[in-house]
Amino acid sequence: MHQSFLVYRRFLYLWVAMTVILAALLAYVIHDPLGSPNGGTWLGYTLGSIGGLLILWLMWFGIRKRRYGVGRFNLQAWLSAHVYLGTALIVIATLHAGFQFGRNIHTIAYALMMIVVVSGLFGVFTYVRYPSKLTRNRDDGTLERIFLEISNLDQRSRSIASALDDETATTIVKSCEARVGGGAFRQLSGHDPSCPTTAAFKLIQRRAEKVTGEQALKFAQLSEILSRKCELLKRARGDVRMQALMKAWLFVHLPLSFALLAALFAHVISVFYYW
Repeated sequence: MHQSFLVYRRFLYLWVAMTVILAALLAYVIHDPLGSPNGGTWLGYTLGSIGGLLILWLMWFGIRKRRYGVGRFNLQAWLSAHVYLGTALIVIATLHAGFQFGRNIHTIAYALMMIVVVSGLFGVFTYVRYPSKLTRNRDDGTLERIFLEISNLDQRSRSIASALDDETATTIVKSCEARVGGGAFRQLSGHDPSCPTTAAFKLIQRRAEKVTGEQALKFAQLSEILSRKCELLKRARGDVRMQALMKAWLFVHLPLSFALLAALFAHVISVFYYW
């Protein structure tokens, strides 16, 4: 995209969201209800209706984004509106409640909404920050090219180690078993504390200090290869970590969005049934 969704049409939807927020704040300031402000006043019902419709509209984005090019708005415009109007919900919902919270379904719905909005903002952060970092981390290449270079280094290290003692050869063979990725925690951490390549690099460095002649040259070559491989593994794990972070927030955002929708209906039904 030539233009970030955040600055779409010179921050059009930021200005729309700010207008909605300022209008809500102005109405809240001049509103003079009997007793404390709450969701049961005319302003509370108005803001609650606006907030509820916004939530339904924002949920529609999950369907809309799978229909790229269909409809009046393009995906970039829709995403920009989704982000800014979704953030405006924080103010609208808080003013709707009149800052009145308790142990009830209404507060549960509010809490779920806050979690969904915050997770969405984290998603915005990852999609704005990490693509450029991924490009720099890959050094204008691809993750596949990094893995190919690692494979070539493994072949070179095994070839050199085959002419050395059994312990060194075994260590080098084990170093070729280094993994990138794995479980969710390992992907998100971007680190492998038991990496066999790191262990092999440290061992080769120690042993290089105790040998001379032709063996010293071979150990120096192994040390250089393993150093390069450690660097590449760090970049590959960093790549996987950033990609995992760009996806992980969805595992919070999407399920809790549906939980919020259920809580919203429970909130509305309880208001009209019991009140």
